[in-house]
Amino acid sequence: MSEPVVESMAEVRSHLADAIDRARRDATPTVITRRGKEEAVLVDIDEYRRLRHLAELSEDAWLNQLADEAEAEGTDDSVSLEQMAAQLRSHHG
Repeated sequence: MSEPVVESMAEVRSHLADAIDRARRDATPTVITRRGKEEAVLVDIDEYRRLRHLAELSEDAWLNQLADEAEAEGTDDSVSLEQMAAQLRSHHG
């Protein structure tokens, strides 16, 4: 992935197709700003799917680690992996 291009929302709006082509063809994301603040990133759909997959793998590894630690401690108040996943997802909307 190339270094991102930073553009205001107005700039992206004026040439959205170019920004999408840049993401797909050149693997160059566009960081979109509003009033000088970074608000969003435009990336190729395959890159988005790859990042989502990595996030899910990371979340699963973290939950498994928590479950292993709770099991090793032998706490009666521990929750199942499914319960932890549900709690985490409810907090992340």
